[in-house]
Amino acid sequence: MKKEKRDKLTFAGMLIAIGIVYGDIGTSPLYVVKTILQGNGGFVHSNIELIYGSISLIFWTIMILTTVKYVCIALNATNKGEGGIFALYTLVKNKAKWLLVPALIGGAALLADGMLTPAVTVTTSVEGLKDVSINNIPLIKNQTEVVFITVIILSILFLLQRFGTRSIGNMFGPIMMIWFTFIGVAGFINMLPNLGILKALNPYYALHILFSPDNKAGIFILGSIFLATTGAEALYSDVGHVGKHNIDGSWPYVFLCLILNYLGQGVWVIEHLHNAGNYAHVGDFNPFFEILPGNWRFVGIVLATIAAIIASQALITGSYTLVSEAVGLKLLPRLKINYPTLNHGQIYMPAVNNILWITCVGIVFYFGTSSKMEAAYGLAITVTMLMTTILLYHYLKDKMQNLFLPLLMVTFFGTLETMFFISSMVKFVHGGYVTAIIAGLILLVMYIWYYGKSLREKSEQHSAFVSLDDYKDQLIALSKDESHPLFATNVVYMTKVKKHHCIKREILYSILDKRPKRADAYWFVTVNVTDEPYTAKYDVDMLGTKNIIIVQLYLGFRRSQRVNLYLRAIVNDLMESGDIDKQPQKYTTTKGRNVGDFSFVIVQEELSPETELISAFDKTMIQMRVALQNVTSSPASWFGLEFADVVNEKVPLILGKRKVPNIRRMRHKSNN
Repeated sequence: MKKEKRDKLTFAGMLIAIGIVYGDIGTSPLYVVKTILQGNGGFVHSNIELIYGSISLIFWTIMILTTVKYVCIALNATNKGEGGIFALYTLVKNKAKWLLVPALIGGAALLADGMLTPAVTVTTSVEGLKDVSINNIPLIKNQTEVVFITVIILSILFLLQRFGTRSIGNMFGPIMMIWFTFIGVAGFINMLPNLGILKALNPYYALHILFSPDNKAGIFILGSIFLATTGAEALYSDVGHVGKHNIDGSWPYVFLCLILNYLGQGVWVIEHLHNAGNYAHVGDFNPFFEILPGNWRFVGIVLATIAAIIASQALITGSYTLVSEAVGLKLLPRLKINYPTLNHGQIYMPAVNNILWITCVGIVFYFGTSSKMEAAYGLAITVTMLMTTILLYHYLKDKMQNLFLPLLMVTFFGTLETMFFISSMVKFVHGGYVTAIIAGLILLVMYIWYYGKSLREKSEQHSAFVSLDDYKDQLIALSKDESHPLFATNVVYMTKVKKHHCIKREILYSILDKRPKRADAYWFVTVNVTDEPYTAKYDVDMLGTKNIIIVQLYLGFRRSQRVNLYLRAIVNDLMESGDIDKQPQKYTTTKGRNVGDFSFVIVQEELSPETELISAFDKTMIQMRVALQNVTSSPASWFGLEFADVVNEKVPLILGKRKVPNIRRMRHKSNN
C-alpha cells in the first residue's frame, strides 16, 4: 500500500486493514470460550456465574489491552510510519543501552508465538469438519485425518510464499469482512434469547469471577482469557502496511463483531447447561461451531478455515518483516531477501520460510490436537506485551516531557500484563515449554550476533576498519611489481566502503599479507538496494588513481544481483571515458576484447589461535558468531556469483591483546 494512500482514512484502506491486520485476533473466537470451559473441568461443570465472569473478562481484556494500549497509545509510537517492537526500539535505543534487552526478548517471543499461531488456527478449523457428514458419511473420521489435512494446508501455504501473494492479498479484505460480519451476526442471533448477557459488560463480573468458587481455575483463568487479545501486537506491527487511520477506522466494527460472537457463545452455553451431559461424549466440543445451526455450520467451518489461512499468511509475512528489521538493526545475520512483486514491502525470505514451515508442521505432529496446542498458546506473547510496555514508557517519557502519565501507563499495563504472564505460566508444563524453547533459541542467536559484534568493536588491539588512503601507495606498487605473479587482471572484493574510504582490515590483509595479489585493478564494490524496483545506477571513486576503484552500485529491489555482469558493463564504461586503461587479452574467443578476467575474493573470518587474552566466554561467543556468519551468509549466492571465478579465503580474526609466545633459544656448549 503506497504511503500517501495508507496515511488517509478510506473505505478501501479500512478494507485492506481488515484483511491484513486482524487475522490473529479475528480467529480467537474459534478457541477462547472452548479453552475457558476446558480449564474449568469442561462444559459439564460450567455454571452461569462462570460464563458471565468469563465474557466480562474477555470484553475488558480486549478493551484495555487492544483498544486502549495498542490502538490509542502504541499506534502513535511509530518510526516513519512503521510499528512493532523493533521499530519502537529504534525510537528509544539512544536513551539507554539496556533497552536492547526488552527488544531482544520481545522480538524473540513474538517470532516464537507466531510459529504456533498457524498450527493452532488451522487445526481448530479443520477439527470442525469432524462433526459434519454428507449422506451420513463424516467428512473427517478421526484426528489423524485432521493432522494430515492441516499439514497439507500449511505446506501449500508456505510453498506459495515464493510466488508472492499480491493477487491473494487483494481478496483478504473482502473475505475477512465477510468473516467478521458472519461471526457478528451468528453471535447476535444466539444472544437474542437472553439479552441479560449484556450485564457481563459490567466490570464487576470480571473482578468477581477471579476470586469466586464458581471459577475452579482461580486467577489462572486469565491464561485462557488472554487468548482473546493475542493479535493485539499485530495491530502495532502491521501499522506500516495499512496506516494508523485505517486501523482506527476499522477497529470499532471488528471489535463489535468479536464481542457479539463472544456474547452469543456465552448465551448458547447458558441455555444448554441443563443438558450439558449430552455433550460429554463430544471430544472436540467447541461452542463456536455449536452456535451455528444446520447448514450454517458447514459455511462457518469453510469461512473459519479460510480466515485461519489468512491469519497464518499475515503472521508469516509479519515474521519476514520482523526478521528483516532485526537484520537491519544488526541483531540477526544477513539473510537472502526476494521481492516477488513490485511492492517493496512484500518480501520473501527463503530461510525464514523454511524454518517457519518445519516448525509449524512439527508443532502439529507433536501436539496432535488443537486443545493441546491451545494449552501452549499465548505464553510467549505475554512476554512481548510486557517488553513493549517497557519500551513505550521510555518513548512516552521523552515525548511528553512528563513523568507522571508514562509512569501511570507502565504501572497499570505492566501490572495487568504481569498477572496475565503469571497465569499463563501454568501453561509451561502443558506445552508452553515448546514456545519457550523456540523463543530461547531465537534469543540465543540474536545475543550471539549482537554480543560478538560489540566485542569486535570495542577490542583494543583489533582495528576493524582501515582507510584505503593509507594503503594506496602499496596497492599501486604491488600492481606494478612483476616479481609477484599476476593473480588476476581484476581482483574484486564485495565489501561495505564507509566514510573516508574505510573498509574492513581483513580485506587489505587478504591483498597484502596473506599472499600478495598483484592485479591490474583492485575493485571494492558495495551493493545498495533501493526502494524503486528497477534502478540500475552506479557511482565511482578512484582515489586519484587508475587501478583502485570504489564502486557504489545502486540496484532496485527487483533487479537480479548479478554483480559480475554489471561490473563488466561498468569496466567498459570507464574504459570509454578514459578513467581506467584498457585490458586487451592475447588469448580470447571474443575478437577485440579489452576487458580482462575477474576474480572475486570472498573473505571468511576464522578466530585466530593468537586470540588468547580474552575470556573463554568471549572467545566462544566470537566463534559462534563467525560460524553463524559463514552458515547464513553466502556471498556467492547473495551477489549472483555462482558462475563467476570465486576464491574463498580464510583470514585470521584477532581480538584482544596478541599473546607473545614465550620461547628461548637453546645455547649449545662449545667443545673447546
